[in-house]
Amino acid sequence: MKPGIHPAYGPVVFRDRAAGVAFLTRSTATSDKTIEWEDGRTYPVIDVEISSASHPFYTGTSRVMDTAGRVERFERRYGTRGAR
Repeated sequence: MKPGIHPAYGPVVFRDRAAGVAFLTRSTATSDKTIEWEDGRTYPVIDVEISSASHPFYTGTSRVMDTAGRVERFERRYGTRGAR
């Protein structure tokens, strides 16, 4: 790799506000806000809206759509198949 053309890559804490979970990882993203981590060191922190800890796909709390209501509304509007 060429020196001097790549962004700084270092430890950053990503904090999920919805779930109250924080992840320490390495990234090129940076922030002016800092947080003291469990190891006693201070790292830049980036607040995120959603992560794997709070996303319905990963947590298994996805909502089931009301398909019965949609089918009933369609049948009321256009009739049933056997009503020809």
